[in-house]
Amino acid sequence: MQLFYADHNNMWLGLLLERYTLLLYGVAMKYLKDQEEAKDAVQQIFLKAITGLHKYEVIYFSSWLYIIAKNHCLMKLRDRKFPPKTFTGNEEWIAEEEEPEFLKKENLLQQLEKAMEGLSAEQKRCISLFYLQKKTYQEIAVETGFSLLQVKSYIQNGKRNLRLIIEKKTDKF
Repeated sequence: MQLFYADHNNMWLGLLLERYTLLLYGVAMKYLKDQEEAKDAVQQIFLKAITGLHKYEVIYFSSWLYIIAKNHCLMKLRDRKFPPKTFTGNEEWIAEEEEPEFLKKENLLQQLEKAMEGLSAEQKRCISLFYLQKKTYQEIAVETGFSLLQVKSYIQNGKRNLRLIIEKKTDKF
């Protein structure tokens, strides 16, 4: 690596990457489980590594290269699972069966927002910190000045009150 960074000659990278060919192939096979796809992946990882090394100064080369390989393979797997859709212009933007589920979730989120207005200020604050900001009981207690028991109580009672408010509103319809 030091020789490459001294003169930026790709020959040094070629020699270095040659040492890691089998390792990269093994990583690619582990994730992709297809020989041809793994061989292609190794070539693409080499290209990513060469361009990346020109941009960044890498200290731990083998770890860095492994992460590049792993991420490349995971992206390939994701593309397999969710292939990009091509549109012909005749498709509906939202499929008939998907629309109700989408609307249900949107409706529930709107109900939650409105129901939050019915909570006490303490419950609203604790629930927002816990569920939206992913803070722990301890962090909430420090931030708000409430005791741990108060935080726990505000969250539990707030959850129950949210459920009751939403149930009451849905019963009206």
